[in-house]
Amino acid sequence: MKTILVTGSNGLLGQKITERLSVTKQFKLIATSKGANRFPVKDGYTYAEMDILNRENVMEVVGRYKPDAIIHTAAMTNVDTCEDQKELAYQLNVESVKTLISVCEAHDIQLVHLSTDFIFDGAKGPYAEDAEPNPLSYYGHTKLEAERVVEVSNCRWTILRTILVYGIVSDMSRSNIVLWAKGALEKGSPIKVVNDQWRMPTLAEDLADCCLLAVEKDAKGIYNASGKDMMSISELVARVADYWKLNKSVINEISAEALNQTAKRPVRTGFILDKTIHDLGYKPHSFDEGLAIVDQQLKTQG
Repeated sequence: MKTILVTGSNGLLGQKITERLSVTKQFKLIATSKGANRFPVKDGYTYAEMDILNRENVMEVVGRYKPDAIIHTAAMTNVDTCEDQKELAYQLNVESVKTLISVCEAHDIQLVHLSTDFIFDGAKGPYAEDAEPNPLSYYGHTKLEAERVVEVSNCRWTILRTILVYGIVSDMSRSNIVLWAKGALEKGSPIKVVNDQWRMPTLAEDLADCCLLAVEKDAKGIYNASGKDMMSISELVARVADYWKLNKSVINEISAEALNQTAKRPVRTGFILDKTIHDLGYKPHSFDEGLAIVDQQLKTQG
């Protein structure tokens, strides 16, 4: 049985991988994150504190457990924060990857690295894996640099690019587009939503499954791992309103320019998923199916 070490196991994707493996026992799991374990179930896997910015700490933890694969989910993903805190963004999104590459090369470990649609400028989406990147934001720049560092490394590597991950876990450090939309609509106050950006939102469970498929099949190369439905951000919020029967009249559609965010965002991203579906057996849910899964989990928690 392969052993997988997950970085950022307290995050949404990290907790979904923990959830999967604590139930299926498909792989032996070492969950790692900075600070205490926030996943409610403590059995069926091993938790180790690990700070990805501390090279010695990473070397020690990985050397102790000797995993067959590392799934690297930890990153600074808030696009505007990356623009404001460039040095920290670079450390978290690039330097940590260099550390993991060196440890993977030393111990012959597969590295599954998570990347993003924000490496593209959004002029020609949806994108295939071999499309030419052109990031607009500092976040996008750091994620593209990390990809390039991974690609020239001597470790067995897989890059999974994803888009706008959503879902629910019991202890969340930050929200996501679906939960934000639902919460804001429930309050009934007017909300501003951009109507000129298009994405393919990704259910966290689907992305977790894709990470595990990449390990199971020892996949090499770049794979797109997003949802399969393209929609504007305003349509996404309207579909959340429809699903939970909330008042859509509070949605004020505006242009991205009018929102005046710190970092520039691509207009239309989206991915062509054929390669991932064919090579890895990836089966993403539709957006409506994803909302039903989130709804069921919210009822279970409530």
